[in-house]
Amino acid sequence: MSIIGGSRDFDSNPLGQGTKRVRDLIRPMLPMILILAVPIVPFLLWGERIEAWLADWRSGSPAWPIIAIAVVGLLATDVFLPIPSSLISTLAGSELGIFLGTTMTWIGMSLGAVLGFGLARWAGPSVVRRLVGPRDLSRTSQLVEQFGPWLLVIGRGVPVVAESTVLLFGMHQLAWRKFLPPVLLANLGLAATYSLFGDLADRYHSLPLAMGIAIALPVLLVAAFRSTMPKPNASPSSNSESS
Repeated sequence: MSIIGGSRDFDSNPLGQGTKRVRDLIRPMLPMILILAVPIVPFLLWGERIEAWLADWRSGSPAWPIIAIAVVGLLATDVFLPIPSSLISTLAGSELGIFLGTTMTWIGMSLGAVLGFGLARWAGPSVVRRLVGPRDLSRTSQLVEQFGPWLLVIGRGVPVVAESTVLLFGMHQLAWRKFLPPVLLANLGLAATYSLFGDLADRYHSLPLAMGIAIALPVLLVAAFRSTMPKPNASPSSNSESS
């Protein structure tokens, strides 16, 4: 039996096909696992030191009105700057409690969405392409074709997708009455979830680990959205060669 023949027998074997599928499934996940390990592993190895550092910082931390203003200000600029909104929202819950953390986070997220949407409606495609970039804008356009306006809801917690969706719908002059209700409700759900998570982590002295999860979770969401995107079509040259 030749080597080529043996490989064909292996591919036709159900066990061999199952092994190949598992290998093909795990291979693209390896970079994502490494990315997730970057924020989580330090908290697992040096969690006590980080907890002590947080305790020292909180002993001299600013008054809650200053923290609340900082949360709103940072989240309001999320469309324009690379702000780790999930981390800030989790810290808001730990510092301000569930109710106030949810309120400040919701206000900040909603202000950012309104500012980005309004700017895109007023300025048009040129500014949107500068803020998002052609590659991310193209990917978001594909997601909009796949999910429609529902992307405003299901994409709110996904980095890049959330911001570019707001800008894309603004660029295409979506009506305010169709934009505000889903975005405000989705922001409220996100704000309550992260604030509750931060408050519980603070109560059970697990804030360092919660911070790591808050950093890693958006990476998983980005990977999940990319897996739903249609694969690009073959290039014309490859099609001509195959013909």
